[in-house]
Amino acid sequence: MIKYLSKAREKELTGTALLRLDFNTKNEWRMEAAIPTIRFLLKYADKVVILSHRGRPASIKITAGKPKGFDNTLGLSRDAASLRTLLGKRINFLSDFDFPAHKKFIAESPRKSVFVLENLRFLDGERKNDKKLAKKLASLGDFYVNDAFAVSHRKDASLAAITGFLPSYAGLELEKEMKFLSRVMKKPKKPLVVILGGAKARDKLGILEFFKNKADWFLLGGAAANTLLFLKGVKTGKSLMNGDADDLKKLRRVLGYKNLILPVDWLAEKSAILDIGGNTENLFLNKIKNAKTVIWSGPMGMVEKRKFSGGTLAVAREIAKNNNVFSIAGGGETVTFLKKHRLAQKFGFISTGGGAMLRFLAGEKLPGIEALKRNKS
Repeated sequence: MIKYLSKAREKELTGTALLRLDFNTKNEWRMEAAIPTIRFLLKYADKVVILSHRGRPASIKITAGKPKGFDNTLGLSRDAASLRTLLGKRINFLSDFDFPAHKKFIAESPRKSVFVLENLRFLDGERKNDKKLAKKLASLGDFYVNDAFAVSHRKDASLAAITGFLPSYAGLELEKEMKFLSRVMKKPKKPLVVILGGAKARDKLGILEFFKNKADWFLLGGAAANTLLFLKGVKTGKSLMNGDADDLKKLRRVLGYKNLILPVDWLAEKSAILDIGGNTENLFLNKIKNAKTVIWSGPMGMVEKRKFSGGTLAVAREIAKNNNVFSIAGGGETVTFLKKHRLAQKFGFISTGGGAMLRFLAGEKLPGIEALKRNKS
């Protein structure tokens, strides 16, 4: 059974908290989502040590010090500086992996100090769920909190193995993710509209299968729509498509869904479909305006270019003006777009997850969450 930070007794939260977050975005919205958990911990714990990662750097087998040739662009020093601004508090950046030295420094620091450890993915054992590394990480704290939903679908040392060494809790944001996503999986108000776009078709397979008999409508744009149009025999030219032979076989079955709506027109450039067209917009908006629940992951087109962002903006605005809908949106591109256009606050819940949200909604077990369930401390 998962222990939730929000329900923990005060005496359980003494000493140093080891907090796993996810800073791996182009902007700070995931960091902002973690601020309530950090403030909560500062109220009860003596100190807070934050673990996170950025990008996919080449990992090196080291136990202490900073590796030679390490990619400074993927270091977390700038994230530590951003956190200082958001939190309004000094942040101690631990720039290497000398765990005994860090443990001593943390112990000697004043109460309510906050620390950020360098990018965990510089360490070879992180993505291998290495127990030795997990034990070293655990040595920096007295209890562990996972508030990194966005990466909880990864079986990493700082998410899974670490729970074998410390009392472990789900953070405030992780608890919210599980609550709201479970709500739309189990008892969604109808009509339920699932909107799927973005650059990865294969990532949408699980949610398409899980909600096959639950969704009233699937509205598809992006690579998933392109791939399905191709499978229908539409000439899609150089449009973004993906999926191996097995994925394509499964996607072909999706074409038989009676609740599936694909684009009927589109905007293209250089033989590539880059946004949904006006007629498709009208089809989509007609379903959205009557929805009571909306799940959205992935933009309808290439939103990096303004002329191909119209479909995504139309969908976002229609959801935002529906006063009778409970809406969930997730995925880096989608959330960044909503925040840019100041529409995020109009949604019922903004998920910090991309792939993690899709896998959770597909009914998959996420390693980071399963590890919390197994924790016996």
